[in-house]
Amino acid sequence: MKITDVKTYLVNANEGTNWSTRPRGRNWLFVKIFTDEGVTGVGEGGGWPFIVEKAIQELKYFLIGENPFAIEQLWLKLYDVLHGHGATGAVRGGVISAIDCALWDIKGKALGVPVWELLGGKLRDTIPVYGHASTPQAAENLIDRGYRFFKCSPKVETIKTLREAVGYEVEIGVHCHAEFTPSAAIQLGRGCEPYRPMFLEDPVVPENIEAFAKVAEKVAIPLATGERFASKWAFTELLARNLVDIVQPETTRLGGITELKKLAAMAEAQSVTVAPHDGSVGPIIEMANVHVLASIPNCIFLEHKADDVPWRLDVAPGAVPEANGEIRVPDAPGLGVDINEKVAADHPIADIDAFEYSFRTPEQIQQSFVR
Repeated sequence: MKITDVKTYLVNANEGTNWSTRPRGRNWLFVKIFTDEGVTGVGEGGGWPFIVEKAIQELKYFLIGENPFAIEQLWLKLYDVLHGHGATGAVRGGVISAIDCALWDIKGKALGVPVWELLGGKLRDTIPVYGHASTPQAAENLIDRGYRFFKCSPKVETIKTLREAVGYEVEIGVHCHAEFTPSAAIQLGRGCEPYRPMFLEDPVVPENIEAFAKVAEKVAIPLATGERFASKWAFTELLARNLVDIVQPETTRLGGITELKKLAAMAEAQSVTVAPHDGSVGPIIEMANVHVLASIPNCIFLEHKADDVPWRLDVAPGAVPEANGEIRVPDAPGLGVDINEKVAADHPIADIDAFEYSFRTPEQIQQSFVR
């Protein structure tokens, strides 16, 4: 079997959501790899979808004629081709992620088995998901739908109000968006401790290892991070120094299924759990995450956007919907999904001048350093 072509699909997913701080808003980048035996595979890349798409269109000529079963070899080939863009670059990670997922899909379909079977077998039949809620009403809506986990905005008053409303039968995380200084993060964490958060996510800029260590030393809450990282190597020191309790890789920029499986093993060796970032990406990478999480022992849950564009599942036939706070692990060959080209074409990316951007003011940025 040989690769004959690689096609990209850039899909606008802004509807009903304010993504005005992103160039061109929120987009999903899907790919489909074609072979001379008629077997195709689909994947999804991220980081900066518009730029990653252009990179894939240029780099596909390094894949044509190759054996799609040689997943590790092709991962390394693309990594080498892109070495000039930095070992941890998001564009590099986005390209490799999309191609890697599609190659696993081809292999599973060709062999007639789901990807989780190729990864060592299935340890669980469903993957728990967590949502987003910062008001009692939003939290109650999730709980009524079967959610047992969600995360909220980084204010002590917010988690206090949520605990008073929903009690301690559900778990609540606190997402800080890496906007705090170490001292402010410590103050926030200590204030949240009485309300037993399940994690404190990105309390400080995660690339600043010493700042992260300062928070870990002073706060008695599990720390989580990883969505900004574009390689497994970015997690090395955090894991080696036992500074993180939950890794949250973004699979569309990490390097795909291959790297997520490797990172999960790295985390397992340090008694760390895995909960991929999944709040803004599309249905194809969500299915890829589900396959990997089904195959690893240290899965805890998967982030999930509970209310997305209404056509989310239409653009990826076969994607399994969340039900009762879980996603069922599919049994279809490969990832079990495809791309509906008509639905994708019905949602083209927006022009760059179609958005009124709403970045934080200098005053708002300053406040994040002192609160």
